[in-house]
Amino acid sequence: MVVLISDFFQAIQKESRDRLRSRLGRYKDVTMSYAAAETVAQASTWGASSLFYVLLVPAVVVWYAYWRMSRRHLYELADKIAGPKGLPLIGNALDFTGGSDDIFKRIIKRSEEFSDSIIKVWIGPRLLVFLYDPSDVELILSSHVHIDKADEYKFFKPWLGDGLLISTGQKWRSHRKLIAPTFHLNVLKSFIDLFNANSRAVVDKLKKETGEFDCHDYMSECTVEILLETAMGVSKSTQDRSGFEYAMAVMKMCDILHLRHTKIWLRPDLLFNFTQYAKLQNNLLDIIHGLTKKVIKRKKEEFKSGKKLASFESEVAEPSDPVKNTQTTSVEGLSFGQSSGLKDDLDVDDDAAVGQKKRLAFLDLLLESAQGGVVISDEEIKEQVDTIMFEGHDTTAAGSSFFLSAMGIHQDIQDKVVEELDNIFGDSDRPATFQDTLEMKYLERCLMETLRMFPPVPIIARQLKQDVTMPSSGKVVPSGTTVIVATYKLHRRADIYPNPDKFDPDNFLPERSANRHYYAFVPFSAGPRSCVGRKYAMLKLKIILSTILRNFRVHSDLKESDFKLQADIILKRAEGFKVRLTPRKRMTKAC
Repeated sequence: MVVLISDFFQAIQKESRDRLRSRLGRYKDVTMSYAAAETVAQASTWGASSLFYVLLVPAVVVWYAYWRMSRRHLYELADKIAGPKGLPLIGNALDFTGGSDDIFKRIIKRSEEFSDSIIKVWIGPRLLVFLYDPSDVELILSSHVHIDKADEYKFFKPWLGDGLLISTGQKWRSHRKLIAPTFHLNVLKSFIDLFNANSRAVVDKLKKETGEFDCHDYMSECTVEILLETAMGVSKSTQDRSGFEYAMAVMKMCDILHLRHTKIWLRPDLLFNFTQYAKLQNNLLDIIHGLTKKVIKRKKEEFKSGKKLASFESEVAEPSDPVKNTQTTSVEGLSFGQSSGLKDDLDVDDDAAVGQKKRLAFLDLLLESAQGGVVISDEEIKEQVDTIMFEGHDTTAAGSSFFLSAMGIHQDIQDKVVEELDNIFGDSDRPATFQDTLEMKYLERCLMETLRMFPPVPIIARQLKQDVTMPSSGKVVPSGTTVIVATYKLHRRADIYPNPDKFDPDNFLPERSANRHYYAFVPFSAGPRSCVGRKYAMLKLKIILSTILRNFRVHSDLKESDFKLQADIILKRAEGFKVRLTPRKRMTKAC
C-alpha cells in the first residue's frame, strides 16, 4: 500500500515537472520570438534610415549641380572680375565679422590689394561687385533702369515702409515727382530765418561745454529740430518729443540695421524676432514713429481747421538778394554739393524760373495731395515723413561733425574760414542771408572737401536685373549681382585727387575741378535717385557751421589718421566726434 502511494506521488511530481518544462519551453520560444522581432525591427529601421540617406545625398548633389548650372552664366562672368579669394560655401563672409570699425578698415585694406576699380566679393552665394571708377559709377547712377535698391534695404522696411529710399518702379517715380519740388530753391529761401534761429540755439547750448565733448550729439539734435520746423512745419514750442531723443533712437536703429547686414544669423526675420534686438527695435520704432505720427496729426488738424498752408512764389527773392533764383552756390563749377554739370529734378524749376508757380513745403504738399486719397495715402505720407526725417538729419549731422573735427585739426584752414566770415559779417551778430551764403566761398570748399573725404553715405547699393558692361574695363557684371558704388573709395582716387588722404579745400578750386569727371564727386549720389534734400542740406549746413565758427574756435587733439571710421549705414567715428571749443572775439571789419 505504501509502495502504491509512493508511486502515485512520484507520478504526480513527474507530470508536474513535465508540465513545467513544457511551459518554460513555450516561454523561451516566446522570448526568442520577441528578441527576433526586435532584431528584425532594428534591422528594418536601420535599413530605412540608410535608404533615406542613400537617396538624400544624391538628391542634394543633383540639386546643387542643377543650381550651379542655373547660375553658370553668373559664375563665368564673375570669374573674370578680380577679387579676394574666399572659402567654400561662405566665400568672403568672414571679412564682415567683428566690430563695425574693424569691418570698414578690413574692407578698405583688402581693396588696396587690387589695382582694378571693379572688385568682386562673395558672401555665401551672393555676388557683390564694388565700383569706384567715375565712368562705371555714371553708368549705374545715371540710369533709369538700374534704380532697384539692394536686398539689404529690406531691413529698413519696418522703419521707413515704402518711402523714397526703398520704393522702386512707378510708385517711386510718382512720389519723387511729387516731393522734389518741395526742396527747390525758392522754397528753401523761406527757411533761412528758421535755419538762423536754430543755429543760434545750438550756439547757446555749446556755450555750456568747457572741456572735450562729442559735437555729434548737438548736431543731431539741431538738424532734427530744423527739419521739424521747416519741412514738417511744426513750431518748436509745440514739439512734445525732444529732437535729441529722436536722434538717439535713430542712431541705435542704425546700429541694429548694421548688425543685421553683417551677422548672418540675424538676417532671417524668423530668427531675429527671437532676439533682444527685435524688442529693442520695437521700442525705438515707438519713439521714432511716435514723433512722426504726432507731427502728421498736428498738421492735419491745422489743415482741417482751415489754416492757410505755407506757399512760395517761384520768382520771389529775398529783399537783400540782388540775384533772383540763383542757380549756383558760391564756388564756380559746383551746384549745391555736386558738379554743376550734373542736373536732376531739383534743378528743373530753377532753370526755367517762369510763371508764378506756387510751391508748398514738404508736409503741407503731401497733406494737400492726400485729399480724397488719389495721389498719396495716409500710410504713404507717414512713410515719406519717416524717410525724410531720417535722411534729412543723420547725414547732415555726420557731415557737420566731420567738418568741425577737420577745422579743429587744421587751425590754418580754420583761420582762413574765420577771415572770410569776418569779411562778410564784420563785428556784427546779424543772422546770415541767402546772399551771405553765396559769399562763403572758402567755407563751401572746406565743406566739399569734408564730404569728399568723409561722405556721409559711404556706399550706394543697387540690384542688377540685366548684364551690364562696365566702360572702364569692358568687364561684364552679370544680372543678379549687387553692385556697390564705393563712394569712399571713389573720392580717394589718387589719379583724380592728388594726395587724396590730405584735407585740402583747394581740390575744389575751379581750375582743379574744371576737367574732373562729373561723377568723381557724388556725396549726395547722382542721377534720377540723387538725394532729394541735397540743396536743403547744403544751405542748412552753411548757416549752421558759419554761425558756430563766428562764435567759437574749434580744437581737436586727433588727426584724420586717428579716426576709427565705421559705416553703420551712415559714415561716423567709432570713438565719437570729440572737440573742444573756445569763445571767439570778433574782429572789426576793415573800412
